[in-house]
Amino acid sequence: MKKLLPAKPTKNSTSLALSEFTPAELRKLRSFKTPHGIQTALDAMPYHLADTAWSPRCVLQENSSHCYEGALFAAAALRALGYPPLIFDLEAEHDTDHVIAIYQMNGHWGSIAKSNYSGCFGRQPVYRTLRELAMSYFDTYFNLRRERTLRTFSVPFNLKYFDARVWMTTDEPVWFVAEHLFEIRHFPLLRKGQEKHIRRVNDRLFRAGCVDRALKSANR
Repeated sequence: MKKLLPAKPTKNSTSLALSEFTPAELRKLRSFKTPHGIQTALDAMPYHLADTAWSPRCVLQENSSHCYEGALFAAAALRALGYPPLIFDLEAEHDTDHVIAIYQMNGHWGSIAKSNYSGCFGRQPVYRTLRELAMSYFDTYFNLRRERTLRTFSVPFNLKYFDARVWMTTDEPVWFVAEHLFEIRHFPLLRKGQEKHIRRVNDRLFRAGCVDRALKSANR
């Protein structure tokens, strides 16, 4: 299977894709002004647990999202602000994956994310590499058995490749993006033998990490 590689979108292709939004929707996205503004907007949205795959337009309409939908929404908002719509997959063992939107500022990586775990939100743009960014999630990425579960991170994926499927504004579920994330290259965060030395999180970190989630759910 031919692997899709991220590519820098052209000004014309970006403008054409953004024209799928109504003027009011585009004004809303641009009103966030900065990546921090996008994160603030995501933080203010209720987290929902439904097994949905809403497009950014649907997220705007419903004013709610979960991890995956929040990442797509953030990528679309970043695009409206002039950034490429990049996402990044954090892959876990005995746990759910976490999808985040990523961006570069002054040569350093930051992220925007929606989560019902306190430690899995976005990160400031201070990480020199994507591995550094991924490792910043390691200690606070755990399941309900208190196991630290993060194992791999993906190459960045530019959502412009799905512009023909109108991923930003479709009323249909956008599971095709999630399915593609299973196919792209991932890199291990741990070396052989390191897993046996990883301790479970203590009670204090567990309680702090679960402040923003319903304990009955396993969704990240």
